[in-house]
Amino acid sequence: MRGNQIYRLLWLLLMGIYTITAHTQPRLRETEMYIGVHGGMLASTMIWQPNVSGTALHFSGNGGAVFRYNNTKYCGVQVELNYMQRGWHEKINSTTGTDNGVYFRRLDYLELPFLMHIYFGNQHWRGFLNAGPQAGYCLHDLSSGPRNLTDTAQYGAVYYPFDWGIAAGLGLYYRSYKAGVFQLEARFNYSLSDLFDHRQTAYFNQSHAMNISVNIGYLWEIKRKRKEQP
Repeated sequence: MRGNQIYRLLWLLLMGIYTITAHTQPRLRETEMYIGVHGGMLASTMIWQPNVSGTALHFSGNGGAVFRYNNTKYCGVQVELNYMQRGWHEKINSTTGTDNGVYFRRLDYLELPFLMHIYFGNQHWRGFLNAGPQAGYCLHDLSSGPRNLTDTAQYGAVYYPFDWGIAAGLGLYYRSYKAGVFQLEARFNYSLSDLFDHRQTAYFNQSHAMNISVNIGYLWEIKRKRKEQP
């Protein structure tokens, strides 16, 4: 099954879950709307086929703006605009086994996730799950360090700058009526699009990015809520 078929199935599944959840949950007396920012540390790597030996996690940062809209009890939507630094490290060894250093590649993306936001808890402390599709575009490509002299396909220019995939995160936040919302979230991102050419004559069959991030955030509640319907 091709990546675009997987993406369509995941999109339909997530939207179906949100639709069912939203229609089966009681409505809030007044909706909850939030705007804010979040950011933190990101660990990223690549899924290669054929495999690229010696690759390791790349640690960098990410952050952006958040808009959240809760219109039913326990369920809402969240839209973000993020700046994400992905990439990988590759340990370079000579044919004799000598360590020649580390190759470094960083790819900066502008990312737009559209997430289903499921929350639970009381008026102040809430746990939550965010899940949904995301799309992004590679804005900047930076590399440095020595390169492998035999396998060189991973050093080429980015063939597909447009990226799409799925994201899922678990978190906890404290909702203060006067000071806003303070939250912590761990998130997993997986790209369903390739970074390099994947046509039949190309070297790579797959070149997907995979990321894990830990973010802290602050959101301001735009509209004060009244008591919820029983």
